[in-house]
Order: sequence, then structure tokens, then C-alpha cells
Amino acid sequence: MYDLIIIGGGPAGVTAAIYASRAHLDTLWLDDRFVPGGQISDSALVDNYPGLPSVTGAELGDRFAAHAEGLGLKPLREKVLSIEKTSRGEEDPKGAFVLKTRKNIYESRTVILAAGAAHRHLDIPGEEELSGMGVSYCATCDGAFFRDRTAAVIGGGNTACEDALFLSRMCRQVYLVHRRDMLRADAVLRDRVQNCENIRVIWNSVPEKIEGDSQVSGLVLKNRVSGEENTLVTEGVFIAVGMTPNSGLVRELAETDEAGYVCAGEDCATSMPGLYVAGDVRTKMLRQVVTATADGANAVASVQRYLG
Repeated sequence: MYDLIIIGGGPAGVTAAIYASRAHLDTLWLDDRFVPGGQISDSALVDNYPGLPSVTGAELGDRFAAHAEGLGLKPLREKVLSIEKTSRGEEDPKGAFVLKTRKNIYESRTVILAAGAAHRHLDIPGEEELSGMGVSYCATCDGAFFRDRTAAVIGGGNTACEDALFLSRMCRQVYLVHRRDMLRADAVLRDRVQNCENIRVIWNSVPEKIEGDSQVSGLVLKNRVSGEENTLVTEGVFIAVGMTPNSGLVRELAETDEAGYVCAGEDCATSMPGLYVAGDVRTKMLRQVVTATADGANAVASVQRYLG
């Protein structure tokens, strides 16, 4: 019986492991990725984590993992298949969680789910090949690399409009590519986008291919009305077509919002006692490395209070 099981090896999971080690909690750490750092390991460059400017995502992930390992905790590379809450009777009224993997069954008094969220992809030629070389899924993370350059944002919702407005403050020209003839974003964001001098909205168009060798050089678009294709010259492509939270393991245990994110505040406590969520999988305003690490620390503090 563990005090705590942590699921996930990204910034939130690593931080939770570090804080759990320092708190001397009997902890099991599970992660099904074989590269440390979670999604951050896929980033070519991270330039907004305090104290470590211009570090590669892979290097930052390695540093995170080394820090936790130095405190005596390494993740077991196992995929969690299910989580159940069980009652243990009067002697332990809080009960316990039973986690099943392909090989083992584990029990713990508390669980921190730090499984993150996955960006929805376009699944078009050039997207994966040029990821980190002009293709990005986070304007806040990578926008600074496109100062005085051109960028295209794909999408028509609030995130896409916010990304376009953010990029307009540093880019020479921003294109907002939307598949329909009206943006889905809130009215105030639509107005700001359409009144911004260096944002051009390209209507009724879908991306067919991202061009470039070692760097993005263009975006092939198809007009859904006329069927015509043309190439938009751009140095960056920011994909903002939504995210999918990796919350499937706990959707029957804890409250989620309409998008599937697990409802939890700054204390990371869910509607299920003893179950906590940290990082991109929880409801929050900003999903960044620095907010994920904060969640990891807060979640462990909540676990300590719960265990009493």
C-alpha cells in the first residue's frame, strides 16, 4: 500500500515526484513514455522557463528527471489501464485506489494524475516533419522566435484568435486560416482580430500541406468553395484546432468539464477525495511548463493534508 501514486512524467509529474520524495511519502511513479519530460521533450527550444533560457525540450526533460532521480525516485515504465476506488471498511474509512497495468496491480491511498493533454493535429504532409522547425502548437511558447517575420494560425475559435492577436504584436504579418466564413470565437475576439492591421483572415480554406526543408517556407491551402489551391508564403504555422486531455482514466471517478478536463482548483483536488490532478489535464487558464510545475507542488501539499 503506497501513500501516493503519480501518473505521468511531464513537468507536473516530475515536480510531484520531487516534492513527494522531500516529504518522505512512500511513492510509486508511473510513466508510459520512455523519454523524460513528457511533451516538453518534443520542443526544439524552450525560452520561457525561469533560469534556463534557450534550453532544448529534451535537455530540460533530462534535467527534470535527473533532479528526481537524485532524490531517489525514478518512474516505472508502465501504462496504467484502469483506476478504481475501493472501500476498506471502518479501519480505513478513506479507502484506497487500485491501479492496474498490463503486468501489475498497485494500491495507494492517494493518486496524482499528471497525464497531460495532447494537441490535435492536422495530419497533413509536412506537419510532423517540420514540428519545432516552424510548426508549433503554442504561440505563447514559440511566438518570440517569429519577431518581425510572418506566421499563419490555423483555426477559428478563441484559442486561434488569441494566438493571432498575440503574434500580431511581434510578427510583421499574421494570417488566420479558417475553414468557414465566420469565426467561432467570442464576439470581442472576432472584433479585435478583424480590426487588427497586420492580421489577415483567410476564409473558407483548409491546409493541405506544409512546405519546407529544414524550416517552414509555405502553407498550401485549398479553398472549400472554389476548390482552388494556392501556396501561402509564411515562416511559421501555429496549429490551434484544440486539445484533448488525457483524462480517460478518471472520467468515471471525478467531475470533468465539457471538454474533458478534470475540474480542480489551485489545490489540484478533484471531486473524488484522495484523487488529484496536475498540469495540462486539469481545468486552468494557462497551460505552460511553469504552471505545470506549480501544480505538481500544490498537488503533493494537498496529498499531505489529506493523509493527515
